[in-house]
Amino acid sequence: MGQYCRTGLFVTFEGVEGCGKSTQARALKDELSRRGTPVALTREPGGTPLGERIRDILLDTGEAGMTPLAELFLYLASRAEHVERRIRPLLEDGYVVISDRFADASVAYQGGGRGLGAEFVSALNRPALNGVQVDVTFLLDLDPGEGLERLARCKGAEAPDRIESEQLEFHCRVREAYLEAARSEPQRFVVLDAGQETGAITARIVREIDERLGES
Repeated sequence: MGQYCRTGLFVTFEGVEGCGKSTQARALKDELSRRGTPVALTREPGGTPLGERIRDILLDTGEAGMTPLAELFLYLASRAEHVERRIRPLLEDGYVVISDRFADASVAYQGGGRGLGAEFVSALNRPALNGVQVDVTFLLDLDPGEGLERLARCKGAEAPDRIESEQLEFHCRVREAYLEAARSEPQRFVVLDAGQETGAITARIVREIDERLGES
């Protein structure tokens, strides 16, 4: 455990439901692929076969009674596997690794939304991360009510998952926890207004990544 040699760049996308982070993560991946940059797109929970099985449990509306601590430990189990099986090897091979959600999601959703506390969740995150650090996090900030409306339009007749089904107050706590995390680490977070036009957001993200790749 501990030290490792990494030459890649680790980029994460975060935000409340319906903020457009998955769209932007894919757009960045497509742009870097077009340029010939070694890049991999992954997600949390998920990213590995075990992680995807855990994802199914976490998002299953049949598990509505899951306790906050059990939920957190499932996310952490998925993350520990994700880091060791996928993220770390890709970074060591020089890839730009893009993850649709990562450790900050637990701080926001379980720490803020579930009320477990940011410090408590951050402490439990550390062994799962095992020394892996995020270089830049794009936080797509959006009013949670607007995000849920967007999501409903996008999903149509498809039912919301267990997390999406939470009350608006829960999602508001998640947003505030994200913003607090961004305030505490301004050097890592890039906070973007998710209400902007999609192409403008993508252009800003690409500029930020170009700056960081130019420095490496």
